[in-house]
Amino acid sequence: MAKTHSSSAEVVFDFTLLDDEAKNNLYKPRDDYEGAHRWDPKASWTHEEEKKLVRKIDWKIMSFVCLMFFALQIDRGNISQALSDNFLNDLGLTTNDYNYGQTIFFLCFLSAELPSQLISKKLGPDNWIPVQMVVWSAVAISQGWLTGRGTFFLTRALLGLLEGGFIPDVVLYLTYFYKSNELPIRLSWFWTAYTLTNVVSAFMAFGLLRLRGVNGWEGWRWLFALEGGLTAIIGVYAFFYLPPSPTQTASKFRGKKGWFNEREETLMVTRILRDDPSKGDMHNRQAITPRKMWKALMDWDMWPIYAIGFTWLIPSTPPQVYLTLTLRSMGFDTFTTNLLTIPSAVLFIVQLLVWTWVSEKINQKALLGLAGQLWIIPLLIALIFIPDDSNPWVRYTILCLIIGHPYVHAIFVAWTSRNAGSVRTRTVASALYNMTVQGSNIIASNIYREDDKPNYKRGNKVLLGIAVLNCFIFVAAKFYYVYRNEQKDRKWRSMSKEEKLEYLDTTKDEGNKRLDFRFAH
Repeated sequence: MAKTHSSSAEVVFDFTLLDDEAKNNLYKPRDDYEGAHRWDPKASWTHEEEKKLVRKIDWKIMSFVCLMFFALQIDRGNISQALSDNFLNDLGLTTNDYNYGQTIFFLCFLSAELPSQLISKKLGPDNWIPVQMVVWSAVAISQGWLTGRGTFFLTRALLGLLEGGFIPDVVLYLTYFYKSNELPIRLSWFWTAYTLTNVVSAFMAFGLLRLRGVNGWEGWRWLFALEGGLTAIIGVYAFFYLPPSPTQTASKFRGKKGWFNEREETLMVTRILRDDPSKGDMHNRQAITPRKMWKALMDWDMWPIYAIGFTWLIPSTPPQVYLTLTLRSMGFDTFTTNLLTIPSAVLFIVQLLVWTWVSEKINQKALLGLAGQLWIIPLLIALIFIPDDSNPWVRYTILCLIIGHPYVHAIFVAWTSRNAGSVRTRTVASALYNMTVQGSNIIASNIYREDDKPNYKRGNKVLLGIAVLNCFIFVAAKFYYVYRNEQKDRKWRSMSKEEKLEYLDTTKDEGNKRLDFRFAH
């Protein structure tokens, strides 16, 4: 129970009202939980105090997480800038070779996600994430010495294996610090950093690609080597910067007293566990057993989100990935091409932030995904029927609008975390959702083909069909979760107050299988 007041100076979470022992036990973390010593069932705080604390967490944790994501996207996405600098011709590769390379990358990327999550849960994200960054940066730098098809495929595979677990590992890490309703907007900042990276890297590429001829190297070789070196620096810094948890920030590097005082640590732990008691079921260095992993894999209630992850991004991915090649085929030079990628990135950021904010205001997930597909469908129709000799700027505008579509990935990642209902399922589900998204990238990487360029009309027809299919998938997911909540409601309402308290105290149901759990949709 909690009091909610409109005034920011009044107590908004008065847990002294929680005098029922059974209900208090529901929120109590296990004894070896890293924040157990700061758990206080009677702690209270004001709106203003919590807002000040969250701003501090944003500055200390979220800002650095965005910087790490910047590093990931530089090494993951600079292949696009390399394409504009005759990368394929220099290595004797074809468009299909590029497709195969991207397929290898995404296959390895998704294959690494779940194993990486399991390692992260055992070692802690604060240890595992920097290891990933430093090792993949070494591979990224080595791309400066590519010699042909074989080395291209090899580096694509290694980058996929080493980068694959980064995103779900970071999402798991953020759940240690943020409540479920705070996570979506933070994840939107996360993907804003991803898009800003595309903008910044376009400017970086504008300069680095001009190094073509220096020491006999092509410009794209300098691009890979220097940007990989930047990631290595950030990765090494992350070793010393990332704290294990809200109550473990003290160190020689971060300061002997840590970032937060005792009061702040108490608020962080208590508010997190009041929001989601399941976070106290495991400590941050506890591995997931094979039995628990299998149970999480077989959680059918998460499968509608996995189905969405497998298809929803496909309609917008090929136009984005092939934008630089398309612009070159339209007659733009290398440097103009890279600058022309910026407007769609800016639109992408605006859409991401706006729709994440809207989602929290209206508490909708699936319907916003549906809106994104309805945005893309008429644009794909236009790409299919626009004459081949039409004004290049018309085609460019349509491509920008497709790439800058309502991007709700941050909402869906938070949706996955929210509907998991337990640390065990959240760890596995975050990886599985991202695996389905990478699976969709594999499909998307093979839709535009060599014999269909430069306008890819056949490929765009395929994308249109998938966009229509997505509309039905979003509607089906919405109805499924509404149905499951109604099932739980009927059982819960039929119980007396005493029966409900007894259920809370004695139930063996876990996570999203509890009768008092409701699915977001």
